[in-house]
Amino acid sequence: MREIFEGLPWWVKWVAVPAIALVVFGGLILSLLGFVIGLLFKVLLFAALVGGLIYVVRKFISSSPSSSSRSDW
Repeated sequence: MREIFEGLPWWVKWVAVPAIALVVFGGLILSLLGFVIGLLFKVLLFAALVGGLIYVVRKFISSSPSSSSRSDW
């Protein structure tokens, strides 16, 4: 493979081949990128919801009259 590219001009190696790769695999790259961004968004949303739930539960427990005995958990 190296011998094939050695005789070619620089613009073929650094411009034309990557451009062809983007045209051929562009849809795949975009769908993978969309999947990763969507997954990251869902993980962050999950963490925020769990954190909010923990905050609300602790706030509710600390304001309840029987907060002195937490051994019933």
